[in-house]
Amino acid sequence: MDAKPVSVLIVDDHEVVRRGIRTFLDTVSDITVVGEAGSGEQAVSLAREFSPDVVLMDLILPGMDGLEATRRIKALSPHTQVVVLTSYDQDEYIFPALQAGATSYTLKDMKMESLADAIRKTSHGEASLHPRVAMRIVKSLRGEINGEVPPCCMTERELEVLKLIAQGFSNCQIAETLVISEYTVKGHVSNILSKLNLADRTQAAVYAWQEGIVRR
Repeated sequence: MDAKPVSVLIVDDHEVVRRGIRTFLDTVSDITVVGEAGSGEQAVSLAREFSPDVVLMDLILPGMDGLEATRRIKALSPHTQVVVLTSYDQDEYIFPALQAGATSYTLKDMKMESLADAIRKTSHGEASLHPRVAMRIVKSLRGEINGEVPPCCMTERELEVLKLIAQGFSNCQIAETLVISEYTVKGHVSNILSKLNLADRTQAAVYAWQEGIVRR
């Protein structure tokens, strides 16, 4: 008896990309596409409806981004594995995506056959990383990127916010200093506390001083 095909949900805001991937995957006998989504909200809705084995997730989406969509999909369908398929191989995208629950991280310059292999591996819980992404992870573990890499893998903006928190700035003051909304600041603070596994901004400030992120 043949094994059940791997069910896949394709998430990308460009229809031409979705259709291109689907056209290829429709020719692969052990993979079946159950749906396409052009936004994070739609991805979560379809994941709830179909509970796919694998979600091919773009990170840059209108409205809810791929990171938040990944978190929500993993929360409502824990068995569903997420393969990030993006053009970005910078740390500020890689590490948050993996922390959000993605199992694999691939880039759009890969061959279609390699994408199919990544889907198969990921459906079994095996991580599949693009070579450039794997190298970034290795270098980060060695502390070779930009001299030092924060253990929590914060983005540059989150580091800026953390430094201002450590200097006693309120959310309103941080927003004015960085020329962003206070709502955005609150989001960064939430991410910082989550990544550092801390309870509040006071603990975050102490961490920043102890780790030398800010200096007197």
